[in-house]
Amino acid sequence: MPRETEVEYLSPTLVPTPESNVELTDSADLTDTHPVSVTSYSLVEGAGDRVAVHFVSGTPECFGAHATVDETTSDVTVRVSVGTLPAAVGMACTMEVVDATLDLSLDAPLGDRTVRNG
Repeated sequence: MPRETEVEYLSPTLVPTPESNVELTDSADLTDTHPVSVTSYSLVEGAGDRVAVHFVSGTPECFGAHATVDETTSDVTVRVSVGTLPAAVGMACTMEVVDATLDLSLDAPLGDRTVRNG
């Protein structure tokens, strides 16, 4: 029986907050989820314990995102999954790709820790 292979993503890069990204709210009740790579992240202005992660998703009318964060003294590892919103199950959704942003709270300020894909 073949083993599932894990996809290894590159570490996201620090960028200024993209103005054109669609801002999503974390949703834990998604269906048909799949992991996505965080391509970049931004510091949330005025909040040292928050970062905004940027990734590709579907249209916000049908699709949402859920993230988990694991923190150590040297790293912040982020896992983002996208999937169908409960209200969109059974709806006809377009397969458009959008650049999305999700705001995440950290237990401590990011400081000089490295943000990584999980």
